[in-house]
Amino acid sequence: MTLAGVLADPRVRLGAGTAALLVTAMAARRKRVGPDEAAAFRAVNDLPGWFYPPAWAVMQLGALGAAPAAAGVAWLARDRELAGRLLASGTGTWALSKVFKQMVRRPRPEALLPGTRVRGREAAGLGYLSGHAGIAVALSAAAFPRLGTASRAVTLSSAPIVGLTRIYVGAHLPLDVAGGAALGFAIEAALALGRRPACRRPRREPSDSPRRPGSGAPRPARSA
Repeated sequence: MTLAGVLADPRVRLGAGTAALLVTAMAARRKRVGPDEAAAFRAVNDLPGWFYPPAWAVMQLGALGAAPAAAGVAWLARDRELAGRLLASGTGTWALSKVFKQMVRRPRPEALLPGTRVRGREAAGLGYLSGHAGIAVALSAAAFPRLGTASRAVTLSSAPIVGLTRIYVGAHLPLDVAGGAALGFAIEAALALGRRPACRRPRREPSDSPRRPGSGAPRPARSA
């Protein structure tokens, strides 16, 4: 079975997303940045400033408003089921991201890494995890089965780019982005699993009642 076939099962997606979420959350609770994470952050955050306008545009794909916007497009396309999935997965990921922020309480990159370049409006609140990354992944996972080949390629590339833009503007560290993506993946899978119809057992036909001794097919009438 291919990887795509395995990931088509929401139980697999839920398990993978939950595991990644727990691993990144435990690592982020240390309130320090490891050398590998710092190097990855610098590689993206130190990119030239002229990247900011296109980065800002792509970043909106992970904003809270992207969920109702995507749901509205699906509704206009007369796909009400997909519209509900997009709205629920996007807003659900946003809401739970606030819960995880308070649980882990990791600061923003500027407080942990001197020399962080903050572009645009400074992000308020805590760093772990990235709600933008989570919403982008949740929306992409929800829409993926309905998309064609070209649209799937665009979706698979846009979701990670949203996370990279959050690193570029100095709002999140790589672990924050990975945790957000894992949360969005798990939320969408949980919603998909909840929508699956329950497996019904095949209905058994009632067995014939036992015949009494001597009973059987009616005998032909005797000729006179």
